[in-house]
Amino acid sequence: HDTAGTGVASMLAAAKAGADAVDAASDAMSGTTSQPSLGAIVASTQGTELDTGLSLKSVQSLNEYWEECRGLYAPFESGQKTGSSDVYVHEMPGGQYTNLLFQSTQLGLTGQWSKVKKAYATANRLLGDIIKVTPSSKVTGDLAQFIVANDLTEQEVIDQAESLSFPKSVIEYFQGYLGIP
Repeated sequence: HDTAGTGVASMLAAAKAGADAVDAASDAMSGTTSQPSLGAIVASTQGTELDTGLSLKSVQSLNEYWEECRGLYAPFESGQKTGSSDVYVHEMPGGQYTNLLFQSTQLGLTGQWSKVKKAYATANRLLGDIIKVTPSSKVTGDLAQFIVANDLTEQEVIDQAESLSFPKSVIEYFQGYLGIP
């Protein structure tokens, strides 16, 4: 994902380190929680030992198609317009980022996205700094939204744990349904 805006540089570094393939997306579909720009990778490697062999003109032609198509999908997009380096603080995976942004709005947490992101880091600490993949990233997100919705601090979650009505996913995580907590 390119949530922090460093995806192209990361893919170039991976290629320089010997990666056989890197992940990229058509420019119109790239960036933020998607993959980095294919066009940028192709253009930046032309004429170098890392030249992809792809024609920038062909990549741009394909991109024109996806630019037109993207408008059709606009009603389904998350609303995220830019990358954000705070991903290095909250460690939210790209797919979870867009899902949680939508879910937070649906749960009435509109205008509290920055609090949800900070609470995601808190939830991650409370869960033991877990590896966040589906479904563990959802558990972390559910706990983050719970923290914000109930205006809780990290210490309050710890102190009041026995009396709080945690989301089902969090309870199941601690019961071992998603692996060993």
